[in-house]
Amino acid sequence: MFLFARFTDFLTASLPKASKRQAIHIGATLLSLLILAVPQQLLAQNTNGESSTVVYPAEYFAQWAPITAKDMLERIPGQDSSSPRGGGGGIPGGNPSSGGRGLGGGNSGGNEILINGKRTAGKNNQTSDLLARISADQVKEFQIIRGTSGDLDVRGSGQVVNVVLLEELSSSSISYEANVRRAQDGKYVPGGAASIGGQSGKLNYLLSASARPNYRNTINRENSRLGDYSINDRVVEERTRDQINNELSMNLGYDFSSNSSFRVNALYAVQDAPTDVDRFTTNLRVQPTTLTIEREDLPSDRDNWEIGGDYEFTRANGSRFKLLAIANQDNRDTTRERFLLDAAGAEEKDLFLNATSVTEEKIVRGSYTMDIFDGQNIEFGVERAQTTLDSSLALGLLVDGGTTSTATGGLTPQSVSNANSTVEEIRYEPFIIHNWIINSKMSLESTLLYETSEISQSGDVSNTRDFDFVKPKIDFRYNLTPSLQLRGGIEKIVNQLSFADFVAVNDEEDNDAATLAGNASLRQQSQWRYTFNSEYRLPNDAGVLTAEIFYAEHEDVIDRLDVTTDETNLRSANGNIGDGVEYGLNLNASIRMGMINLPNLLVTTGLNLQDSEVTDPFLGIDRRFQLYQRGRFTLTFRHDIPKWRMNWGMQYFDRIDGGMFRYDVDDIEFNVGEPRVNFFSEIRDARGITYRLDLGALTDGSQCRRRSRFVGRISANVLEEIESRCTITGREVSFKVNGTF
Repeated sequence: MFLFARFTDFLTASLPKASKRQAIHIGATLLSLLILAVPQQLLAQNTNGESSTVVYPAEYFAQWAPITAKDMLERIPGQDSSSPRGGGGGIPGGNPSSGGRGLGGGNSGGNEILINGKRTAGKNNQTSDLLARISADQVKEFQIIRGTSGDLDVRGSGQVVNVVLLEELSSSSISYEANVRRAQDGKYVPGGAASIGGQSGKLNYLLSASARPNYRNTINRENSRLGDYSINDRVVEERTRDQINNELSMNLGYDFSSNSSFRVNALYAVQDAPTDVDRFTTNLRVQPTTLTIEREDLPSDRDNWEIGGDYEFTRANGSRFKLLAIANQDNRDTTRERFLLDAAGAEEKDLFLNATSVTEEKIVRGSYTMDIFDGQNIEFGVERAQTTLDSSLALGLLVDGGTTSTATGGLTPQSVSNANSTVEEIRYEPFIIHNWIINSKMSLESTLLYETSEISQSGDVSNTRDFDFVKPKIDFRYNLTPSLQLRGGIEKIVNQLSFADFVAVNDEEDNDAATLAGNASLRQQSQWRYTFNSEYRLPNDAGVLTAEIFYAEHEDVIDRLDVTTDETNLRSANGNIGDGVEYGLNLNASIRMGMINLPNLLVTTGLNLQDSEVTDPFLGIDRRFQLYQRGRFTLTFRHDIPKWRMNWGMQYFDRIDGGMFRYDVDDIEFNVGEPRVNFFSEIRDARGITYRLDLGALTDGSQCRRRSRFVGRISANVLEEIESRCTITGREVSFKVNGTF
């Protein structure tokens, strides 16, 4: 205990801005890891023979009577969806307009979820989402694969969860969910989902539909002082978003023979998110005070679709050919109109801003896997991706005597640099992956990727650039015992550029600024990343302890950069500001509390400590990356009571405050936030219908920002105004009913 106290003191000292609460977080996590550690001679072999795969058959979950595959996964130690370790699924990437493009020949180290050993040929329609739509009676077993293998559909993952479904189903299974949510302002919002899955001969299918409203009401309160610290004004803003998310998805698989199969995944989604804003600004500089009332309408429409397919053929000698293709499109149209209200309630529009974008992506990837020596195989292939973004932005202001236009909402059009552009990237990525099972305890996976691409921009800005990168990776794993695994990795990572950074966009963070400038000269941010991991599985399925240390050397860090061309109008955009470093520690524990005779109480805790450093382009000082979290603490538990057919639990999330800054050409932001606590309770009746109550944001949970504005550039250090703003969402209550038949 003395050593533990000294180590806790050291960590607390390394975080001078951490609060007493956060110091307790650190101590609690480390104490749990130390107390629960047991000597190696007490380790039990809960793995599958000599391999590092842990198998959980369907019978393991019978006592909890789960409804979906997601319910089953959350009962496995270390796999709870609320765990900070999280879960991947599908293919890494995401929205291409924000930089998540392509499939990649490997994974950067996160966890993956496979269905029958296959990943989903989709990016928006991901495997992790499928688990909530797969009925529990379709699951044969879960495999937690901790090693590497050429037989896997993903490589270089921290851990792979393979969901093995039953080969033959007697009939189809239908899952349903109905829910209602009460928002802070008292509005009740209904929603629901349904899916049908099953198998007919050689065809297996899963069809799903959902309507999930995301109504949100937030209250923002802001107080500001002038540069001489005299009181300025007070702003109270109520923002109400009435968002509706409707989605249809399809997952089909067909086995032509025992060695040939084809899968198709498709998704279509529509999102309507109109937002109303009421803003009340009280001028405190005069007596009596005066009140300004503003109203904003922000209609927002989005629809996106995706279709993906993959074909796989396995030869008699075990060699495998795989062809995968994906196409998707994302359409967005957002308008912002601001109105000033006079004392009589009459409105006058003084701002119109419309932003539209269409993002398209087409990807084809082919690979061939073959054995070369005993215990060794290679996969080689190539990926081609074409990504395009068509973006336009129209700005109108109220100008006395100005010429108005219907295209800008009846206001006077304003010139915006780089407002209308088309950005296109053509990328090729050949790759080769070598997998070597050295012996029953050690494995080595080596990856080499070569990326070559051309990015062209046309419209208001014309520019064409070529890029070439070599991206090696090494992943070494050593099973010291069947329950203790050590893992180390070295990887060159090249982040894909966000197309949204190339063009002018709406500034959603600052009411005093309408647009953010684009930068057509961006380069990719890259890093050399070094990691060391350890995973220790406690005997008798009592839990999992993990620890990770990481260090990364970043090149061409992307952050805000001065792009001013007119000194009367300072402008900034995302640009490359130089090199930086990042390092940290992740500790996680997921424990069944059998030591206090509560084996069905699963406690999961996680602690992340990290830091970074880069040279600020505005002040020339060394600072952290933009809005970089100093760390995070998570504590959750789930308590199942089988005899009552119920379970309940809580979730506690908090970040380590004191380090989240954002530097810009004329202001500096500092962000802090209060912890969030959620509660849930589920009960299942004799018919198998589940009733769930969720209570969210039980604590204050406010997120606060201090913005210091300067006269001219921040380097001149002439303070103009200090804004202190806090956002509160209020408590969230929802009730769900789901089941299968």
